[in-house]
Amino acid sequence: MVILCPGQGAQSVGMGRAWRAASAEARAIFDQADKILGTRLGSPLSTLCFEGPEERLNRTDVSQPAIFTVSIACWKGLIAAGGFGNGEAPIAATAGLSLGEYTALVLGGSMAFADALELVALRGRAMQDAAEASPGGMVALIGADESQADDICAKARGSDVLVCANYNAPGQIVLSGHKVACDRAAGVASEMGLRATPLTVAGAFHSPLMQPAADRLAAALARTAITPAKVTVVSNVTAQPHAADSASIRQRLVDQLTSPVRWSQSCQWLTSTIKAEYHELAPGKTLAGLMRRIDKNTKVITHDEP
Repeated sequence: MVILCPGQGAQSVGMGRAWRAASAEARAIFDQADKILGTRLGSPLSTLCFEGPEERLNRTDVSQPAIFTVSIACWKGLIAAGGFGNGEAPIAATAGLSLGEYTALVLGGSMAFADALELVALRGRAMQDAAEASPGGMVALIGADESQADDICAKARGSDVLVCANYNAPGQIVLSGHKVACDRAAGVASEMGLRATPLTVAGAFHSPLMQPAADRLAAALARTAITPAKVTVVSNVTAQPHAADSASIRQRLVDQLTSPVRWSQSCQWLTSTIKAEYHELAPGKTLAGLMRRIDKNTKVITHDEP
């Protein structure tokens, strides 16, 4: 099977609660996360997942460790229910959208859950700090292809930062950069007959404005035990499998913060290379929706609840 792991934006109050109630293995993950993070997030992580408040859960520094924990809890519940409680589930490949790449690397055996949770918590905090230090935004282009998106960036950038940040699916590309440049991009897109929707995000993710966060993440990754994956794990940066090289995995995770997420291309690589059953971990069903636009012949089974 191929496992797809959600990223930031998939969060919602109540996520993971049904998995915690249904599975002792999932419950153990929430308990471990609460113990590791303690009061760092202001409340226990499980409380924020199950009860919110929504505005707190939506903060980058909270949503990232929360989504990551829910996804791993879902996975542990799934493999236990499937009789693979020892962890030797038959994964052909795995990939995750931005934050979800950490989930994918844990599933692939590159990182321990506890180490990855520490990294994800630091990543969310560093991205929140970078966003607050440099006012940025993101705008989704609907109906644009890659050349049109590049053209909009060139016309709207001026002396500010404006880049393609997410290739989510054919006809769905997200731009990222300084807030004023994003506003100009929306106007240029409208003149070209394209729809542009500003996103409610903390800052300009996957753009050069995230370099301070990338520097902090690089220092943390250097201290973290990482091994080559035991299964195929696709990199967001290259839309190709990670190399069997720990230094390369670390570098790709650093690059990911300032580079575009090539999700559409990653899924195209997977569906053209690996014929298997596709599953999306909790929370949400975002990736199944994107797959319908990327490859309508590939059905994704979602596991938002047991």
